Amino acid sequence: MSAAPSLTAGRRLLLWGAIGLAIFTVLWLLSPVLFPFLVGLAIAYLLDPMVDRVERWGLSRTTATSIIMAAFFVVLAAIILLVAPILYDQLYGLSNRVLQGADDLQDLLRPYIQKYLQSPSAPDAGSQESLGMATQALRWVGGFATQLISGGLAVFNILSLVFITPVVGFYLLRDWDRIVATIDLWLPRDHAPVIRKLLREIDGRLSGFLRGQALVCVSLGIFYAIGLTVVGLHYGLIIGLATGLASFIPYVGMLAGAATGLAVAFFQFESWIGVAVVAGVFLAGQFIEGNFVSPILVGDRVGLHPVWLMLAVLAGGALLGFVGVLIAVPAAAAIAVLLRYALERYLQSPLYRGGPAVAAPAAPEKDDVL
Repeated sequence: MSAAPSLTAGRRLLLWGAIGLAIFTVLWLLSPVLFPFLVGLAIAYLLDPMVDRVERWGLSRTTATSIIMAAFFVVLAAIILLVAPILYDQLYGLSNRVLQGADDLQDLLRPYIQKYLQSPSAPDAGSQESLGMATQALRWVGGFATQLISGGLAVFNILSLVFITPVVGFYLLRDWDRIVATIDLWLPRDHAPVIRKLLREIDGRLSGFLRGQALVCVSLGIFYAIGLTVVGLHYGLIIGLATGLASFIPYVGMLAGAATGLAVAFFQFESWIGVAVVAGVFLAGQFIEGNFVSPILVGDRVGLHPVWLMLAVLAGGALLGFVGVLIAVPAAAAIAVLLRYALERYLQSPLYRGGPAVAAPAAPEKDDVL
């Protein structure tokens, strides 16, 4: 009996491409219902080292998982019970303030718009209609935010997080080692050592970034919330906490939070001094984060460039919506590791040297590209 024909490099590449396309298709089709499952997966991934440590005390995996999960959700519930009423009132009030701000902005710009429309270079009727639609954009955004807070979509997301996420997180965390071992058995035997090496590198970079950046976000959220509240900004607590959490996306989160805070300050304070003080709070937060917090909590070991992360988040959101935003950072970490490996193989290949394969030139200690 003749041996089964082996796959060529081209066919292997085609097979892996088909597998990747199938995974993306499944994620795209199921993206509306994946949110609680992805949050549960993130919880299991982040808490696995703690469960392993408790398990080394002689407890079973199930007992260790139960202890860690119970402690995690008790702390989370306590925080939510303490701040949720204040956050809800401020968030609801902020959405209504957006509506009022849209009216104020429209009143402020109306004389200039009317003067422009009465000039000889005034636009045609179609342009005037478009301009009128643009002035209603902020009202639509504010109305949507209000409905989102009090409507059925928010209720559904909260219920899914409360009832589905803990169950998913518990079972994934309890069976984490077995899942990893099973996936390891599925790896092609010829390439298993290389794949394990790449997965360990992805895990190191991803865990370092997620845990470090989570601490950075919490620190910034507390700083901004306290700073904006002290300077007297309306809804400073919710704006500060949201800015800190959104700082998970480098630069983009801070810019969005600063724009919101400055817009509220513009309509609240009668002088530019108040607006300048609010801007100073955001600038101070960025200075502290860039020079002290991030170097200590995250450091250079992660190796994920902020531009790479921003591109990944925007691409994930464009392709898969909110689910794409959630998986953007893990995908960016994995793709960056794979690209580095592919570049290393290229530098060792005759395609690069024009001759027999040789050792690749030494890479710099700090890679700021990916």
